[in-house]
Amino acid sequence: MILSQLSRHRGRALALAAGILVAATSFTLLTSTVTTSQARTTDTVRKNARSAYDVLVRPRGSQTAIERADGLVEANFLSGIFGGITLGQYGAIKDMPGVQIAAPVANLGYLMVQGTMKIDVSDFLDSKAPAQILRIKPTLTAGLGTYRAADQYVYLTRNPIRPPTKLPDALFPGMVQEHVGTKTYYVCWYYNSNKTDLHIQHADDGGYEPLQPNFIREDRREESPFDPDMNAWLTCRSGHDKATAEFPVTYPVLLSAVDPTAENQLVGLGRAITQGRMLTDRDKPVWNRKEGWSDKPYWKVPVVLNDRSLTAGTVHATVERLDTGNPLALPEKLGSTAAHDFVNGLRGTPVGHISADLAEAFPDSTDQIRSDSYWTVGPVDYDRTDHGLAPRARADQSPELWRTNSDGQFIEMVPEENTGIQFRKVTSHPGTACWGTQTCGHQDSGRTPIPYLTPVGRYDATKLPGFSSLTQVPLETYRSPQVTGADAAARAALHDRPLAPDRNLGGYLAAPPTMLTTIDSISVLTKSRRLPSLQDKAPVSAIRIRVAGVTGVDAASQARVNAVAGRIRTAYPGLQVDITIGSSPAPQTIALSGVNVREYWTARGVALRILKAVDTKSAVLFVLVLVVCGLFLAQAALASVRSRRTEIGTLRCVGWTSRDILRLVLGELAVIGLAAGTAGALLAYLLGSLLGLSDAAAKAALVLPVALLLALTAGAVPAWRATRLRPIDAIRPPVTTGGRAAPVRSVLGLAARNLLRVPGRTLLGAAGLALGVAAFTVLLALTLAFRGEVAGSLLGNAVVAQARTADYLSVALSLLLGAAGAVDVLVLSQRERAADLAVLRATGWTTRELARLTVHEGILLALLGGLTGALAGLAAVLAIGSGVLQGHLLTVAGAALLATLAAVALVSAALAFPIRAHSRIAPAHLLAAD
Repeated sequence: MILSQLSRHRGRALALAAGILVAATSFTLLTSTVTTSQARTTDTVRKNARSAYDVLVRPRGSQTAIERADGLVEANFLSGIFGGITLGQYGAIKDMPGVQIAAPVANLGYLMVQGTMKIDVSDFLDSKAPAQILRIKPTLTAGLGTYRAADQYVYLTRNPIRPPTKLPDALFPGMVQEHVGTKTYYVCWYYNSNKTDLHIQHADDGGYEPLQPNFIREDRREESPFDPDMNAWLTCRSGHDKATAEFPVTYPVLLSAVDPTAENQLVGLGRAITQGRMLTDRDKPVWNRKEGWSDKPYWKVPVVLNDRSLTAGTVHATVERLDTGNPLALPEKLGSTAAHDFVNGLRGTPVGHISADLAEAFPDSTDQIRSDSYWTVGPVDYDRTDHGLAPRARADQSPELWRTNSDGQFIEMVPEENTGIQFRKVTSHPGTACWGTQTCGHQDSGRTPIPYLTPVGRYDATKLPGFSSLTQVPLETYRSPQVTGADAAARAALHDRPLAPDRNLGGYLAAPPTMLTTIDSISVLTKSRRLPSLQDKAPVSAIRIRVAGVTGVDAASQARVNAVAGRIRTAYPGLQVDITIGSSPAPQTIALSGVNVREYWTARGVALRILKAVDTKSAVLFVLVLVVCGLFLAQAALASVRSRRTEIGTLRCVGWTSRDILRLVLGELAVIGLAAGTAGALLAYLLGSLLGLSDAAAKAALVLPVALLLALTAGAVPAWRATRLRPIDAIRPPVTTGGRAAPVRSVLGLAARNLLRVPGRTLLGAAGLALGVAAFTVLLALTLAFRGEVAGSLLGNAVVAQARTADYLSVALSLLLGAAGAVDVLVLSQRERAADLAVLRATGWTTRELARLTVHEGILLALLGGLTGALAGLAAVLAIGSGVLQGHLLTVAGAALLATLAAVALVSAALAFPIRAHSRIAPAHLLAAD
């Protein structure tokens, strides 16, 4: 009987089979896609959840209001913190249960390291001149600023030039003597002092004469340290072919103290050593009794120095050949105290241009560094603007920042960039004026002598083991912040290069630590400053903690991290404790000096939010798609039952029981489901292979049971309704009229009246569309909320990109199945009203008018379902939580209306098939049968 019924109604059976085939195959593939997307997302999060450290501890007040409000950690946070955590607190935290590694960083201050940039200018020489001078007029470009630098000079002579034999080069670097006939002149040396009480032995007569500053202004003590002339340098060479300009370059280097063992365990610093050796726990300050040219004892502090400068800049210069007049008179003029004014007054002719990278002058030697003075900088303050965060500018630097205690003079060669815009407060910490004893003079009582920093090794931060770029937390001890142009104008201003820290201590980007020493060296360094500071009592700037037993962002790992963070907060309520596991760089737009740049701050807890959001969204996807598929099949099964009312009534007349009718209807659906499932399994396997889904064969095998389950579940209600039919229903027409008739004056009015004649069927058709549009609205809102929740960070953006396919497939499937269900109801309505349509044709209605009637019915039904679904979807989203729609209300509402219009278009397009059937209506045959 089942096979006979399917053969007799093969059109309806094939349509229902096609629906089951599409629904089962689509649902299986879609859920597989969602599962695969969820697995990939989870796998991506788990692989990238662990960064260098799990917990960050900072001093009280170090968290800014913006960090607190937005759940961020500022990119350049470490370079603005100088002390605040005591060594006792560090020791207690280190010994807490659950702490695997506690790596402290104690920023001590910036000190100045001298370097020399050497540039070959031989191509600009006059090969015939016996002696000549070139003037190099440099301009420094650093970041977004351009600065005038001191003119540099190159003196080339054919006379012999060599260092003096009686003067230590260490005291007066660069001093040379030129021998002209029987006379010797001191030329080309640089010394930053105006003292005249030093004496050297004259090379000619063996006597002594005062040493006068050569090529340096004698009133230098009173000049501003920002005067470019302070850095004037005259380079002398003897020969016929080569000439090299030597530019003096000063680098501010941040000195920080670390625990060598913890640092090596945390980031593997020992593997980045390129020269010498790594610091060890045995490296401590050594009291040196006597060494070198000085017979005064001092502290020797072990350090390791970065291989390269962490500041950037480029020198562009014009080269001029000077008109020196008589070349033979040059030695005497350069050997006089008027050399400075003489050289500056010479007329020059441009002969070329040169460029050089400022980083090339960073010293590569491991000589001792005297730590006379230090400078500390504060954090950057921000204001919120329409373009992003705007750093707050400060007053210009005071020249007094650059005076030393020893003789009240300015330090040598203050970097030119310090004349630029100031965003940080710069504080000077001059060293003590005592030498050689632990007890200094009255003014420096209780302080220690100025130590010397002795490099024991060099390291290359680029060789450190890398952490995932998606979740790296700030590693400022070794890397500069990532800042790039946020738009075309900014990229052009930066010449398509990242913005790097420059040598301006008060600049926006502060250079991270470039020199490291040990925790045991802190007291020797901090107490060598004339005035005490916070660092004497609480020198540690931050503690980075790895928690034992943490493997990712699973529940157990989260509990371990939370427990350690809770212990620290309980023991020291004043400290700022941030959980950084599962964090990710988050780009922030910074309005800097008239351009917008993008800087990667760190968003905390991104991985946890992603896992929670993806679980919620995936669950909603499963439920919504399953409901849409089930409703579509229920509509098709119900339509099949309604179209066979006469047959079922006749069966009841000949003695069929309700149980027989139930077995018949469910049996038909089961056979159709099995056939559609078999075909769907083959189709799913082919599609799964093409889409690259993992385990395509296993997932395709699920189509058959899913198709059978969907067919039986969706047909349960229609089958039950079929059992409620009585024998009288075999002769009762499916469409009956009731109530008082009212005139209809338009095709649109007739379409509306037709929909209202059987409201249950109309609501059933609209329900499919309503659910499709509501599902689309909810999915869109959840997708936007999901992206808004986790996007904005590198990890979140990567996850969002993976989740799009499943979202779009869900939306398309829900709309298509909803439209198909509505069209199915309209087709059934037309079949039930075939006699009515025949009457209209018999009374003169054309095929075109009948088509308009059908289209109007479809549009009204689609609008009813679409608008109802849009409102229901918005209400559902608001019920889930108003935060889901935060910032996206207009977007979701507009998209819901577009989905309604799409539903109208889909229904109208699908009505092309029943409209064609109008032309085949035979009024006489239908009316006779009726």
